Amino acid sequence: MTATRRLAAILAADVAGYSRLMGADEEGALERLKALRGELVDPKIAEHRGRIVKTTGDGLLVEFASVVDAVRCAVAVQQAIPGRNTGVAADNRIELRIGINLGDVIVEGDDLYGDGVNIAARIEALADAGGVFVSNTVYDHVRDRLPFIFEDLGEQQVKNIARPVQVYRVRNLGVATKSLAAPTSPALPLPDKPSIAVLPFANISGDPEQEYFADGMVEEIITALSRIRWLFVIARNSSFTYKGQTVDVKRVGRELGVRYVLEGSVRKAGQRVRITAQLIDALSGTHLWADRFDGSLEDIFDLQDKVAISAAGVIEPTLQAAETARSADRPTADLTAYDLYLRGYAMVWSSARQIPEALRLMEQAIARDPRYGLALAWAGVCCARLLLDDRSEDREADALKGPDFARRALEVAGDNPGILAHAAFALAFFGEDIGAVMALVDRALALNPTTPMAGTSAVSSGDMQASRTLQSSISRPRCDSVPAPGSATRFFK
Repeated sequence: MTATRRLAAILAADVAGYSRLMGADEEGALERLKALRGELVDPKIAEHRGRIVKTTGDGLLVEFASVVDAVRCAVAVQQAIPGRNTGVAADNRIELRIGINLGDVIVEGDDLYGDGVNIAARIEALADAGGVFVSNTVYDHVRDRLPFIFEDLGEQQVKNIARPVQVYRVRNLGVATKSLAAPTSPALPLPDKPSIAVLPFANISGDPEQEYFADGMVEEIITALSRIRWLFVIARNSSFTYKGQTVDVKRVGRELGVRYVLEGSVRKAGQRVRITAQLIDALSGTHLWADRFDGSLEDIFDLQDKVAISAAGVIEPTLQAAETARSADRPTADLTAYDLYLRGYAMVWSSARQIPEALRLMEQAIARDPRYGLALAWAGVCCARLLLDDRSEDREADALKGPDFARRALEVAGDNPGILAHAAFALAFFGEDIGAVMALVDRALALNPTTPMAGTSAVSSGDMQASRTLQSSISRPRCDSVPAPGSATRFFK
């Protein structure tokens, strides 16, 4: 039989975590996969004029004459699967990974071979559960024909392919599944100045342990944007509620009351970092700007500033980038201290059980850089949390360290609203003078009205009785140098 060649759109798919599913319930997993194929996947392929070339256990290879049909089919399948998983335990859900490539293939009978097929399979291996990844050849053909958002993940070196492949992630898979989503929240009114929400960046390092690094990167970008006085920036607490979700930026804009949404990804490999970011008008869904930033870990703070300045420059063309750069004070010059802080920070937000380890990491960061304001402030918060949650192994030591960390943070806080707010939270818990604490909160809010924890600090400062009750259970006083009422200015050096 003579082999021929043709151009084809190739879709490769398999089940994420299939070995684990089979190990837990072999017969059940196989039955659910058969049902998924028979009731959803195969009909969608037929509907979009695809041809199943072959199946390999949990995977399948599909050929389409039209690359637009291939992407539409992939998105339709991924949109429908969450509805089938309703009520199914997370460990038992069947989720697909899909990769699509457009390329030249070798045809032998009903089978296909060649790099056109291999690249599709390699891209599928990069995809996350529930995701659709496509090559640059696919993106070039469909970007103006389909109403999807394509996130540039950069060039990926894939096995047995000589040249790197430019890969894109289809981002708004949930747009057409509104019936499966929670009821739409009432739209919040837009503020009277430009407003932005920074969504959690995707961690595409291939290492789940680097999740903390991606989250820390977003936190720094939020902080950098917050320094721009004319820009209303949504706090991390709100924007991170979308972490792990495939979201429609228009819905994000309505729910958070913002005009712009910044999203992207972080890839850390060894000492190199790549940040991709894109700015979207949440009212229209229009892409306003996208860029990629490469650098070493030594350049990490410059990369963060470039993302913030570039995004802000698109929102407000008259922005003086130099003004933003001047105010972008470095949190620390010690990259190891920065990494320790990011690890501890991720644990603070994870669970109460990890607070002891978070405090240990913050203290290690402080040991490397004693003037690391954010690490000092969060160390104070950790001490308060340990006592509040009754998880402290040495209550007297934590009761002394907490306010000390907070005061040391204030010595280097300057005009950093995050440090001011977090230090205020710790001092409020440890029974500091309410007038002094409220002065810190007011200053943090004046610098940035969306400062995280400022509101929490204000509430905590109004609940002195609980703090003093806890203090009375400790033999040694916690606050040996509480300032007199009205002496908040003593906090500022």
